[in-house]
Amino acid sequence: MPRTDVGTLVLHWTAAIACLITLFTGLRLTADAEGSVVIRSLSAILPEGEIWSWHFFAGLALFFASSAYIVYMHRSGLKRRVALGKVRALTLPAARKVKWGAVNVLLHWALYGALLILTATGVALYLGHGGWVVTVHSVTALVTLGYIVVHVVGHYGYGGWQQLLRVFRPAALVPSIATRPLPLLIGSLVGLIVAGALAALDLGTRDSLTVRTVTKAPTLDGRLDETEWRVAPRVFVRTQQGSNLGGTGESTVEVRAIKDDRNVYFAFRWEDPNRSLMRLPMIKREDGWHLLHNAADIADETAYYEDKFAILFSRFDGFGSGGTTHMGPKPLAGAPGALNSRGLHYTADGALADMWQWKASRGGLLGYVDDMHIGPPKPSNADQRAGTGRYSAGYDSDPGKAFYVYNYLPEPPGGFRGPIKLRRLPKDWQATQAKLGTITLDVNASNDESSQWWMFEHETVPYSAEVDATIPVGTVIPGVLIMGEYTGDRAEVRGNARWENGYWTLEMTRSLKTGSSYDIDFAPGVELYMWVAVFDHNQTRHTRHARPVKLRFE
Repeated sequence: MPRTDVGTLVLHWTAAIACLITLFTGLRLTADAEGSVVIRSLSAILPEGEIWSWHFFAGLALFFASSAYIVYMHRSGLKRRVALGKVRALTLPAARKVKWGAVNVLLHWALYGALLILTATGVALYLGHGGWVVTVHSVTALVTLGYIVVHVVGHYGYGGWQQLLRVFRPAALVPSIATRPLPLLIGSLVGLIVAGALAALDLGTRDSLTVRTVTKAPTLDGRLDETEWRVAPRVFVRTQQGSNLGGTGESTVEVRAIKDDRNVYFAFRWEDPNRSLMRLPMIKREDGWHLLHNAADIADETAYYEDKFAILFSRFDGFGSGGTTHMGPKPLAGAPGALNSRGLHYTADGALADMWQWKASRGGLLGYVDDMHIGPPKPSNADQRAGTGRYSAGYDSDPGKAFYVYNYLPEPPGGFRGPIKLRRLPKDWQATQAKLGTITLDVNASNDESSQWWMFEHETVPYSAEVDATIPVGTVIPGVLIMGEYTGDRAEVRGNARWENGYWTLEMTRSLKTGSSYDIDFAPGVELYMWVAVFDHNQTRHTRHARPVKLRFE
């Protein structure tokens, strides 16, 4: 029975396992993309959970194995196995086995080519590049997955089942005049150096933002024209694979931060081609009021929604936003999955990550930022277990109340396809229409600067058939009601934003220390990591930010 030398077996299986892990975890990430059909059809066989760490560490293992294998082949004297000269046999009269050997050499180099493409595009994605890079990376991953089948067929054609089984039968390396000492050990050391150097390069080149101390607090008006902001250090973060954003899915975020003796102040400026405020508005038709949406019933709206921006702070710099992102239809054992089957946010170690979320039409343009957090998963209720209510695991608002509610009663998945039930109606529908500014149902159009796509409580009355009868068919009203007050921990963060010429500029502030167990304190000597996410009129399909920004406080 044919056998294979130990060095080849060790590196072959290390590379094979690492390749399979990167492929299947990568396909899980790709299956999450909006409009994914082919790869999403594989969802049942793809892994779930904290995928990002597995994907990146398996990638490093693949770097190790590939580098080690190249060195091993040279030092062992086995590089003739894959000499490209053998490919000539395909064009010459030769025995069947020789031709299959040439095919396998060709496949070997084709795999290296695919791995080089995956490596280059994977690094580009990690650094924040999107667009065509995403497509090339995904297609090459599928091709590599198909290669596995072709690879098996090629070796079977060369030597049948005995050839396939040799990768399970180790043998000592047979030395030749080309063999050099310790090929496996030297190859492994080189592989470790390459993988370690890449990891060190990543850690050593991550963005770091120094938060300097100022004596004068900035005015939160979304302009950044004060000296304190002009001289503040800044970093630029490339984010990608979000929904919309002019079709590119990309947005570069500029970040600045300063502090005084009581508060910290952050400024963010990001690309967004339109000023979107229409969060699930309603239109009156002949048979009643209808919600304008494309996937609101499963919390995956990508059309009629407001612009949002989120910042996550964590003491842990792990992949997947500090280990808070868990992918797949049901990533948490014993708990429901998300209604949209995309995944859940929670921490697995009991830690807490602080999240601030600016929501344009739910207080964002009225001076408020929602103070939220991601922590351990919370218990589910009966509706969530039945799949009729939204389960958010560890993603939740801080204790307290917000002043926004929705002007329609919730419906389970499959709902919002017909007339809906309203909570309140405008007192003066014509005045409400005027406050909406130029009414266009084109989700890619910018709403007027003075547009008010929400209704204050005093502008409305409880729903009644009598008032409804006075409102004509075709009338559009906001889906957001501003009622009550922001209170408690949830109201700790304040901010204001301004959109101009394809950019949002957002300023926000919070006390350095709040005393809340749901907040992370900002203080010298405390290591914190930050991620940012851009939502262009979508509910959950924000841009991805892989490498955190490290915050340093003076």
